[in-house]
Amino acid sequence: MALPTKDQFRYWGIALAVFLVLLWFLGNVLLPFIVGGAVAYFLDPLADRLERMGLSRTAATTIISLVALLGVILLVLAVIPTLVNQLTALVNAAPDIAKRLQGFLLERFPSLADSTSTIRQTLAEIGAAIQARGGQLAQGLISSALGVISVVVFIVVVPVVSFYLLLDWDRMLARIDAMLPLDHAPTVRRLAREIDAVLAGFVRGQVSVCLSLGTFYAVALMAAGLQFGLVVGAIAGAITFIPYVGSLVGGALAVGLALFQFWGDWVQIGIVAAIFGIGQFVEGNILTPRLVGKSVGLHPVWLLFALSAFGTVFGFVGMLIAVPVAAAIGVLTRFGVAQYQASLLYQGKAGLDAAGASFTVAPEPKPKRRSKPAAKDGEGA
Repeated sequence: MALPTKDQFRYWGIALAVFLVLLWFLGNVLLPFIVGGAVAYFLDPLADRLERMGLSRTAATTIISLVALLGVILLVLAVIPTLVNQLTALVNAAPDIAKRLQGFLLERFPSLADSTSTIRQTLAEIGAAIQARGGQLAQGLISSALGVISVVVFIVVVPVVSFYLLLDWDRMLARIDAMLPLDHAPTVRRLAREIDAVLAGFVRGQVSVCLSLGTFYAVALMAAGLQFGLVVGAIAGAITFIPYVGSLVGGALAVGLALFQFWGDWVQIGIVAAIFGIGQFVEGNILTPRLVGKSVGLHPVWLLFALSAFGTVFGFVGMLIAVPVAAAIGVLTRFGVAQYQASLLYQGKAGLDAAGASFTVAPEPKPKRRSKPAAKDGEGA
């Protein structure tokens, strides 16, 4: 006898409450394990592909780990110091940029020369605020990140967790599959496949798109001679997961900086603008269709709401799990809507009549009347 639906809701509700409580109290402890699991999930298709090429799971995991370690070392040694230096220089240059903007506006609008002008005072305040608080903000972010994320933990624990999870990923999935409730196992497997498809399409695809576009913007802007090209490229690439926002914000920032750096050299300014035009074209017509797909079921507004809600309640750990939870809720919502539309609560009497008509038994055809057999010779005479 199957467990009543009310009892099932009760038990699953208790399990969800326990999970949320653990996430609330053990968020910082769980953080390296969540990051390690995300890394293992991201790299699992690559390990599967290496296995199909003839390598063992251990060899595939080892090769992936060594390549990833080499990439992280190169990133730390080559990119991050330059990025920090450019970000610091951009913050320090903010007052000078504000003054040049003020001079440009005074040339075009002489009425702003009045020292009591609201716009002039606002520009001066913006420049001073960026310089005074920009450094504090960057330092606060770094110090808080270092307080929450121990350097030792992330250097040691996350790679180890990622390695072992990636090594045992298929076995773990098999064990979880074996523990599914038998009455609901087919439905749970179908929903899990849909959630995995959404996550694979969005997370893996968008991370690849963000890295590709961020690298393109940074390299192209630095080659074009833009002073803060690496910072602008990193910002544009990081927010590319929101359609058009990455290109618009990065393009506005890059063109604004180019106007101050290359004022009068319209060809150079046009090159900076063209870089973002090319990036937007490549993203919309090549990268996103191939890496993300046409539709993964995660609307940007829903994603931003999930990031904001989970980040506010659970902090940085909540932001890490926001995308998987948003994907799962989206799939479960579509499943619930489909079940509702198939129920009599939605279809009502019309649906009941249609269902009755479809099950109406057709009358059996009457047996054909057999013809009277012909009389034999000598009979009936």
